[in-house]
Amino acid sequence: MQVYLAVTPGQLQEASRFTRSFVHMAYRIGPESTLLRQALLVQTRGGLLGLSGREAPIVEDPEKLAAAALRECSRRGYGGIVLDWDGPVRGDLLPLARTLDALTRKNRLTLCVPEGYAAAAESAAVPVCTALSGGNLTQRLRQAVSARGAGRLALDLERLRMDFPLPCPSGEGRPLTESEFSTLMEREKPAVFFSADLCARYFTYTHEGKTHFVLFDDADTLLQKLRAGRALGAQTAFFQYPEVSDLLDRLYKPR
Repeated sequence: MQVYLAVTPGQLQEASRFTRSFVHMAYRIGPESTLLRQALLVQTRGGLLGLSGREAPIVEDPEKLAAAALRECSRRGYGGIVLDWDGPVRGDLLPLARTLDALTRKNRLTLCVPEGYAAAAESAAVPVCTALSGGNLTQRLRQAVSARGAGRLALDLERLRMDFPLPCPSGEGRPLTESEFSTLMEREKPAVFFSADLCARYFTYTHEGKTHFVLFDDADTLLQKLRAGRALGAQTAFFQYPEVSDLLDRLYKPR
């Protein structure tokens, strides 16, 4: 399995102490279907091109943009492209996903697309978020394999740190920042348990008369999630540098 670390150019130097497998989050969609690149060192090569869809203008010429992305892959030796497109599916991005799927397949490059674009890019890998707050992770991964095949399974190893008030009818908790989580652990000194179904750690605490349930990942649970995905045929997985910067010495062997 190839495990990539998504980084911005400013994070690249520090991250390079631990790995050389990066998704370079330095690209976005510009006006008139152009490919815009944030400042990268000239010598930056290898890894994957990360194309953000944040605040992207309407893509009127998907062939032009796809061709520019392929040229950048060739110029920097990238092994493929990751489409970092959050939010609702956009009709103008569907043809771009379809065009990139054809071009990357022809050039034997990797393409990863969000789940909403999976039907438009029929050979692309589709990352499955492993940060579950309910259900069973292995079952979720098996469902993805059943729907699209093991060859299209990738892992989005989002680090889970979530506080749920009990009862929680909505099933939605509050994300905790690193500082909030550290403060909470120091204050409560809780007994921590492991959920085999979620492949995450958890504890409960009471504050101001209210009971809370906290789910979180550490290096060990993230590595267990990697092993679960590998066992089901996943070939690709992704960490986000800001989420795991304090765990890199556990997730990777220092270079």
